[in-house]
Parts: sequence; C-alpha cells; structure tokens
Amino acid sequence: MFRSQQEAKEWVARAIAFYKRAGKAIALSEFSNHAGPFVEGEKYIFVLSLKGTMLAHGVNEKYIGHDFIDVKDSEGKSFIREIINAAKTSGSGLIEYKWFNPITKKDQIKHVYFEKIDDVIICGGVYGDVWEDLFEQTVLYYE
Repeated sequence: MFRSQQEAKEWVARAIAFYKRAGKAIALSEFSNHAGPFVEGEKYIFVLSLKGTMLAHGVNEKYIGHDFIDVKDSEGKSFIREIINAAKTSGSGLIEYKWFNPITKKDQIKHVYFEKIDDVIICGGVYGDVWEDLFEQTVLYYE
C-alpha cells in the first residue's frame, strides 16, 4: 500500500521501466496478471489508451478491451476523461475519485498517479480509506 504520492510515483515508474524493457504487448499482459509483480493487495497497475479503452487491469481482467471514456465514479465524476485530458496536456498527474475497492468490497476514495508513455497512460493508486483505517488501528494498538 502506498504511504505517499512519492511511493505511487515510484510504483508507476517501475511499471514504465518494465514497459520500456519488455515492450508494450508483454507489459500489458504482465500488468493484467493478478498474480504478477504489479499487483500487491489493493495496489495494482491499470493502463488506458488515449481514447479511454482499458488496455490492462491488475485485478479485473473483464475490464480489458472495454471503453471507459464515459465511466463515472460513484459520485458522478468523469475521472477517466480527467486522466486522459491531464495526460495529454501535462504528461502525468494525480487524481482522486470514489471507486469500488476489490479488497473491502466497498466504494472508497481512490488516489491515483498516472503517467503517459507513447500512446498509453499507466496508472497506479491506493484507496485512501484503507490507509486511514489501518493507521487508526495501529495508533490504537500502541496506545
């Protein structure tokens, strides 16, 4: 689980380094491998095309190949459009939205760092509520 934006950036940088070494086809396959090195609990890589198609997803292979451009979070935010627009203009960025957490099975705030490389956007994020819950449990444990 990421403890900071820097860790999220490092996770995505690791994925980009693999993408550059292995090539697009192998990287997308490995990013979608739920037992691979780019999935750790709630932390996983997902990849979007510049048109909003899901190209890889670490925990839900059913998303792959589907158009996500008009997908909104549970509060109506067009977060995929925001990711694509920011990636096209700035090359990278951070976004927050409410999404289904595959571990807790609840909608929670997700913080995502993303970076454009070639014609894809590599994304990695963390569910904020999970970190806060774990932090509170740790504080209570030590008191």
